[in-house]
Amino acid sequence: MGHLLIDGEHLTIKHVVDVARNNYTVELSEQAAERIRKSRDYVDGLVDRGEVVYGITTGFGKFSDVFISKEDTKALQKNLIVSHSCSLGDPLPEEVVRAAMLLRVNALAKGFSGIRLETVNTLIEMLNKGVHPVIPEKGSLGASGDLAPLATMVLVMLGEGEAYYKGVRMTGKEAMDKSGIKTIELTSKEGLALINGTPVMTAIGTLAVYDAGNLLKNADIISAMTLEALKGITTAFDKKVHEVRGQVGQTAAARNMLRIVDGSELTTTQGQIRVQDAYTLRCIPQIHGASRDAIQYVREKISIELNAATDNPLIFADCDQVISGGNFHGQPIALAMDFLGIAVSELANVSERRLERLVNPQLNDLPAFLTRKGGLNSGFMITQYTAASIVSENKVLAHPASVDSIPSSANQEDHVSMGTTAARKARTILDNAQKVLGIEAFAASQAISFRGNVKLGQGTSEAYKVIRKEVNPVDEDRVMYIDMNKLDKIVKSEALITAVESVLGELE
Repeated sequence: MGHLLIDGEHLTIKHVVDVARNNYTVELSEQAAERIRKSRDYVDGLVDRGEVVYGITTGFGKFSDVFISKEDTKALQKNLIVSHSCSLGDPLPEEVVRAAMLLRVNALAKGFSGIRLETVNTLIEMLNKGVHPVIPEKGSLGASGDLAPLATMVLVMLGEGEAYYKGVRMTGKEAMDKSGIKTIELTSKEGLALINGTPVMTAIGTLAVYDAGNLLKNADIISAMTLEALKGITTAFDKKVHEVRGQVGQTAAARNMLRIVDGSELTTTQGQIRVQDAYTLRCIPQIHGASRDAIQYVREKISIELNAATDNPLIFADCDQVISGGNFHGQPIALAMDFLGIAVSELANVSERRLERLVNPQLNDLPAFLTRKGGLNSGFMITQYTAASIVSENKVLAHPASVDSIPSSANQEDHVSMGTTAARKARTILDNAQKVLGIEAFAASQAISFRGNVKLGQGTSEAYKVIRKEVNPVDEDRVMYIDMNKLDKIVKSEALITAVESVLGELE
């Protein structure tokens, strides 16, 4: 098991994946611990002097004009958590919860939140020992951050709520007791420090953009298989074509395609059997490349947010100042997540159209619906129906969440991001797209099997071997969803990428 040092400054997307999925343990750097102590000492001074500071000695939201005495600060923080625990719906996946906990720790490690070190360490201990709060997925407006879902996370720290421990759902108190973690009592500013910010939307977005990067490579590999199955023309991928346009993602996709099919006896050149291919083959670099550039933009925004202070108010102890701002507002992530959903939807859209070219006998020289005994057998006919259904669903989901805003807290919070909704939608779109690419891979491998014992490209031959280890050619009609689920798992597992990169080196 790996280990990660947290300092609030250097968290990466890969780090989040390692902690969320590979159960890396974490600890604070000594510099981060010192920043947290310094910030906390400053807050204690404010409380002792009875100064009026939002969220420390006042209520929250519309209640910001209500002064709270020193004696009531603990009750204020607990009330904040229990009253804000309003999330509903299915629990977020364990990997998302772990990522959100990590992101909250990293933001607190920056030392601008005024939380106690022991409170941060409690959250770290939960992460390291596998106490995962049950966080219902619905209820965040994405400003003032992810209040409702994060409040349910904090409940477990207090010995309330529910958590999963060693795969079993139980009360938060039971989970903390069984894991040997002491519950805590929050004091001034701590509740707000824990729930004000964007870690839930960013956690979902981080894992989604990581998987989207893998999906890009899978899309290039699988489309290359389809290109070969249809005796597609590689001339359109000539680097000169793409250099004169200058789009970075497009040029990278074209290079990938040529590398993957290099050495193939199935691909053709311009004029060899036809002058040009349909757009879904000829324009693979342009289509995949545009999504590649969009996903790179999202990756950049996520990478910034991973190391951002998104609390409010922010404690600037060195300047003797507390500033109430709006870093909790999720708009940067909301727009990025909507963009991610659109970019991934397009990968599925073009994949479904390539699938149609594989199964439709009017568009190729293969057996109709990829079965030799058409009529008696339906072959791959309904696989295209399923893909069409999924991409249609994606078109609905791709409608942007970020263009909506419903005022809250008596119009004090009168513009919200809906960033967590955007992130959740992007995650669903991604899962759908993975399934569509899996269906295309299923059909492409079937089509290749009709081409006889011919040499495939360096990359496609490796991908074909991976698929054939799990799924045999379809000679007679059989229950198709079993094979389709296997292909979905192959796409999600990075198996195709690993196999292809083992011979070609890293794809772009």
